[in-house]
Amino acid sequence: MSLHVDIQSASAEPTPDEEDLQRWIAAAMAAGCTRAQESEICVRLVDAEEMTRLNRDYRGKDAPTNVLSFPSDLPPETQLPLLGDIVICAPVVRREAAEQHKTLAAHWAHMAVHGTLHLLGYDHIEESQADAMELMESRILEQLNFDCPYGVEGTERNCG
Repeated sequence: MSLHVDIQSASAEPTPDEEDLQRWIAAAMAAGCTRAQESEICVRLVDAEEMTRLNRDYRGKDAPTNVLSFPSDLPPETQLPLLGDIVICAPVVRREAAEQHKTLAAHWAHMAVHGTLHLLGYDHIEESQADAMELMESRILEQLNFDCPYGVEGTERNCG
């Protein structure tokens, strides 16, 4: 599999190193992709204002969220390797990491993995989908030496 990740930083907040983001996305691609292929992903790191606008325009929610994924919708005959775009909101990730008592790197890795899995067609709308996606995220993050992101009051939900 050949992976190209284009990272655009439009945030005043500190963000992870490009190498870390690429490593986290590559781990999700390796776990979630069923066939070897060339792929391109664009990652945009934004502040709350831009994320609020995107979340409002595309999901009808007038507030920032942690991560949005926009799978490519190109006709198959174009044969371009663009998988899609991931947008991650730096201040929301920072706030959530503190609220959830996680390291900032662990939460950034989780958002990069989560967004990538969405580009690969995984979702969490129904409970069975959520369970499968959470288990996959937990296993990927474990391979990256991060704790399960779904610990709930001392229990480990979907943590392998």
